[in-house]
Amino acid sequence: MNGASREALAAARERLDALTDNTSADAAKLAEELAAVTALLDREVSLRRVLTDPAQSGEAKAQLAERLLSGQVGGATVDLVSGMVRSRWSRSRDLVDATEELANTADFTAAQQAGGLDDVEDELFRFARIVSSSSELRSALTDKAATDSAKGRLLHSLLGGRAKPQTERLVVRLVTRPRGRSLEAGLESLSKLAAERRDRMVAVVTSAVPLSDGQKQRLGAVLAKVYGRAMHLNLDVDPAVLGGITVRVGDEVVNGTIADRLAEAERRLAG
Repeated sequence: MNGASREALAAARERLDALTDNTSADAAKLAEELAAVTALLDREVSLRRVLTDPAQSGEAKAQLAERLLSGQVGGATVDLVSGMVRSRWSRSRDLVDATEELANTADFTAAQQAGGLDDVEDELFRFARIVSSSSELRSALTDKAATDSAKGRLLHSLLGGRAKPQTERLVVRLVTRPRGRSLEAGLESLSKLAAERRDRMVAVVTSAVPLSDGQKQRLGAVLAKVYGRAMHLNLDVDPAVLGGITVRVGDEVVNGTIADRLAEAERRLAG
């Protein structure tokens, strides 16, 4: 997002944070209802265009949103969406993206309030690794001919009772409402959003053997110093790296594996 949309999203995030800071607010319910609003706006193109029309006053758009949503979702969700449509948006699609982000953030908040945000982050990462290693599972979850209920049952069989409820809800929403994204891109986006919940970046660390607690702490401290932000480590073990570690932060890769150094030596010999 850029321009007006970026400012509108920032304001919406602040309103959601203020609401969920109140322990009487049910973050999980907010997540469910905001997800339903996302589906509505994604489906009804003409509606989201009206709600983001710069020629209409913010108050008129807010009143329209209130009429449509009152009785369908709770008052807190109505207030959040009404506030969003009062803002200016660069593109109508940005309103849908922002509402979806708020829904996911509310689920991460619910996990954080229950002391399980770290678990949700780790479960999303592990699920992404499972998907990347199983073409059969990926095909089943992205099959356009399969119904949403069938995909939901498959995910429940995989995650139900083995993962936090928030993890299952986030993954089910992503799979059943991909909105043009690949499954891998959607999972990565969720991981980043989870890290931002605590103002942390995500580093994907691959090593030949599991890192000790001391090694993880030292690596996290070094990366935090380099990037200027707290770092969440997603850890993966791959014997093929032969030794050392590979660290990926966003699009940047720091490769310190023996396999990488051997490959570089082979390239120099060949040259």
